[in-house]
Amino acid sequence: MSNNNDYNISDSKDCETYINQFIQDFTIRSAEIGKGTTIKRALPSRQKRLVGAWCFLDHAGPVSFPAGDGLDVGPHPHIGLQTFTWMIEGTMMHTDSLGSKQLIRPKQVNLMTAGRGISHTEVAPDTETQMHAAQLWIALPDNKRNMEPNFEHYPELPVVVKDQVEFTVLVGDFLNTLSPVQVHTPLVGVDLTAQADTKTRIPLNPAFEYAFMALDGTARVNGHELTADNMVVLETGLTEIEVEIKSGNRVLLIGGEPFESPILLWWNFVGRTMEDLEQAREDWINHDVRFGEIPDYQGKRLEAPTLPDQMRASK
Repeated sequence: MSNNNDYNISDSKDCETYINQFIQDFTIRSAEIGKGTTIKRALPSRQKRLVGAWCFLDHAGPVSFPAGDGLDVGPHPHIGLQTFTWMIEGTMMHTDSLGSKQLIRPKQVNLMTAGRGISHTEVAPDTETQMHAAQLWIALPDNKRNMEPNFEHYPELPVVVKDQVEFTVLVGDFLNTLSPVQVHTPLVGVDLTAQADTKTRIPLNPAFEYAFMALDGTARVNGHELTADNMVVLETGLTEIEVEIKSGNRVLLIGGEPFESPILLWWNFVGRTMEDLEQAREDWINHDVRFGEIPDYQGKRLEAPTLPDQMRASK
């Protein structure tokens, strides 16, 4: 899921509506990630490039497919970011150039830190027939963007129940509960699943910006509808928000301190300059040791697309 086939971010047709001083709402779009698998891509968009250090958000599924016909994303590189996968239904095998090989199951997280460079594959097992997941990228700060690559698997995440909502704390500190997932900037990520039709008030950090995305069904955020086709973004300054959600529905909440450094996000790379991207692209094409190899994969590596002449930095 972590390959970005949507190179021309500025071509998106997202529209943005300001609801009040602190809340904005914009339409999310569809993208294809391989074998005809269509996903909802909320970040980046023309209107909102980052939420904290969260710089990329795909929602895949829920989808069913014949056994043996699941997602198969061949070897591809990353720099300057962490990939974060939250599996809701189905399974996926992660394999990378560090030698990591990890099957991710529902309610588990895979976190891959690219740092100076890594490559990986994501392949559904031949017996798998379901997929529902969210994958996000986290931009690494200046002092960590060239760190050594790493991979961590988190089989269990802490859960808190409040107002008949199950809050799974994916990243950061929420409701006095700390996730074990290791990130490098102040962030939060929470899965909200309703156990009954309910309303709940969620405490917020006024130094954070936030975004809500529906993963199953719909919800209302301070009375404003959240569907599969939009994302509600909260600017800094809020201390709480009300969420109304029906039984069985699921929402993803992400947030963080506004990211200080402007970034360039192109293909699967997060850099600071065009030279960063050009060098990473050249290293991938030339099979540089920076990105390693994945010898067990039987198919072809993904080819690097042509780099645009210029790009606008995101902040």
